[in-house]
Amino acid sequence: MWQTLALGALFFPGLFAVSVRSLRWLAPAWSLKDRIVLSGRLVSSVQAMMATLSGIIVIFSCEDVVHDRHWIAREYMWVVVSYMAYDIYVMYLCHWHKGEEKGEAHPKYSLASVNSFLQRERLMVTHHLFILVVLTPVATHFRGELGDFFVGCIYTAELSTPFVSLGKILLQLKMQDSALHKVNGVLILVTFFLCRIVLFPFMYWAYGRQAGLPIYKVPFHIPLHCNVANALLIAPQLYWFALICRKALWLYRAPPAPDRAR
Repeated sequence: MWQTLALGALFFPGLFAVSVRSLRWLAPAWSLKDRIVLSGRLVSSVQAMMATLSGIIVIFSCEDVVHDRHWIAREYMWVVVSYMAYDIYVMYLCHWHKGEEKGEAHPKYSLASVNSFLQRERLMVTHHLFILVVLTPVATHFRGELGDFFVGCIYTAELSTPFVSLGKILLQLKMQDSALHKVNGVLILVTFFLCRIVLFPFMYWAYGRQAGLPIYKVPFHIPLHCNVANALLIAPQLYWFALICRKALWLYRAPPAPDRAR
């Protein structure tokens, strides 16, 4: 536990620092804000790929979705803890440097600056804190020896993150009109829908298949707190998916035909 937590606490900030420093040489014309924002997105993508691979390993290793165990299910949660703590800080850095570039920033680390960040990123910060304060104790202690399969499923929800990050990077590079950006937009929609929306009924279906229950009866045969936790997890995903769909409609909407009248 402590070794894994310490490793994550060193790995993610270290990778972020290396990325910021490397971009200073690769893109000297970029501002510090741009280097910090891009580095944060790169590290986010790395963590997402690690989480997805961990989840796939756990899922395919657990034939019994309730009782089978895999060490990665428990150990990787401490990597997630270190990443979430790191990511909150990097989100704050991005927020502050964006405000500084616009001439709107409060003194760094001041109460006003932190309050501005929490208001701006309240949903994402709440999501991170929910994982740290609620999901982590459940995944590591309160569930006992049960449910590694479902923990693995939750890890695979990160599959969409590299595509989301790539989309933001392409916008940062002024490539929003490129074919790559449009293809990536499709990949965001597909992976987000499958791994953050369909994932939840899939977990109910997997349990029902093993227990010999139709999926609509599963919520009534599992503990109430499992249903509550799933509801709290899927609620922000539905909100973010609605935002992604709105952006996709804007991206793929055909531009109006030019007026040729003279």
